[in-house]
Amino acid sequence: MRLPLRRGLSGQEEAFVLSASNAAAHAALQGWPTALGGAAALHGPAGSGKSHLARLWAERVGALPFHGMEVAQADPLELEGRPLLLDAAETVDDETLFHLLNLAQAPGGAVLLVSRDPPGSWPVALPDLKSRLNGLLVLGIQPPDDAVLAAMFRARFAERSLQPADDVIDYLIRRVDRSADSVERIVDLLDQAHAPVTRVLARKVLDESGDLFAPE
Repeated sequence: MRLPLRRGLSGQEEAFVLSASNAAAHAALQGWPTALGGAAALHGPAGSGKSHLARLWAERVGALPFHGMEVAQADPLELEGRPLLLDAAETVDDETLFHLLNLAQAPGGAVLLVSRDPPGSWPVALPDLKSRLNGLLVLGIQPPDDAVLAAMFRARFAERSLQPADDVIDYLIRRVDRSADSVERIVDLLDQAHAPVTRVLARKVLDESGDLFAPE
């Protein structure tokens, strides 16, 4: 069975923000894969930008992108000799993962596995697969730092045509949890207020939100 592949990796994507939290992984992917191909793993917490960075890599090298178990339905002939991107890689069964790692060794092949946790911690039962995962090039992304959080806020505000005062974003990044979900929630709450987004409003909304966000 041939699965329709996901496209649209560019155009609508907001700019990737390079910062201390992701610089090492970004630099490593700029020179990978080499002519020898192989496999690598990119991991980081939810909202850290790992999927965004992986999509930029896929666009650069022409990788076929998959999410989780959809890769098991793809035509094996379409995968051979091509770079592959597999997001949510930890959800894929052992045999499929092992097959993908074998394909990565073929001329022109490579696979980038993306997950929240490093591959050494995945619940793998197949001993040969466990050994292969432990030998991967592993790249980690840290939780969003101030630069990344600020960019997230600006993007989410812009989507709603909101123009916060200059000091609001600096105030918010000290108060919210460092995740894309937290940024989305607070921007949504501020939007629902139907008022100019000022620091006074931000404080009011955060105080009314209780324990959703970090204390000042």
